[in-house]
Amino acid sequence: MRTFTKAWGRALAIAAVSTIATAAPYAFAQGADPHAHHHMKPDTITSTADYTLPSVMLVRDDGQPVSLKNELDDGRPVVLTFIYTSCTTICPVTSQTLSQLQSELGRDRDRVHIASISIDPEHDTPPRLREYAMRFGAGPEWQHYTGTVAASIATQKAFNVYHEDKMDHNPVVLLRAAPGKPWLRIDGLATADDLLHTYQNLVATN
Repeated sequence: MRTFTKAWGRALAIAAVSTIATAAPYAFAQGADPHAHHHMKPDTITSTADYTLPSVMLVRDDGQPVSLKNELDDGRPVVLTFIYTSCTTICPVTSQTLSQLQSELGRDRDRVHIASISIDPEHDTPPRLREYAMRFGAGPEWQHYTGTVAASIATQKAFNVYHEDKMDHNPVVLLRAAPGKPWLRIDGLATADDLLHTYQNLVATN
């Protein structure tokens, strides 16, 4: 009986260690990244909408205070995203996609305005945005914006992308051919090729 008890105890110990070893990587993976619950969508959904730009002032990554309306209504086609620099999942993927889009635009690169607006303006200062922009090779046609919390929230709400917790934000890219034209909204993780073809079709038909 004593031999059986010892053997059973050893078996339970081995099973416990095995369970911990199996569960640990999963628990670490879930706990290591605070953004793990981001809504990563494998597919994209495209829709059109008429958004009204709010009358707010933002701060460009060069430190210049600017009007959102003046920036987005300067006559150029717009590719717009919402990001924050400490994001480790959606934002770097989206920004890398925009970086690739820059390269694929060719001669149209100088004719388009790519804009990334921070949803974490309390931490995303212009210098921090400049560093982020440099990381992804942003050219002069791609500006990053911050501002007051109120201005950021008003802009997010205007484009129906606002979440109280920034970590709940979804991947969204918005494109517009020209001021006064409807916006084309892509929900999900679009590729650079997707954005290029969408941009070309949008400009060609408007």
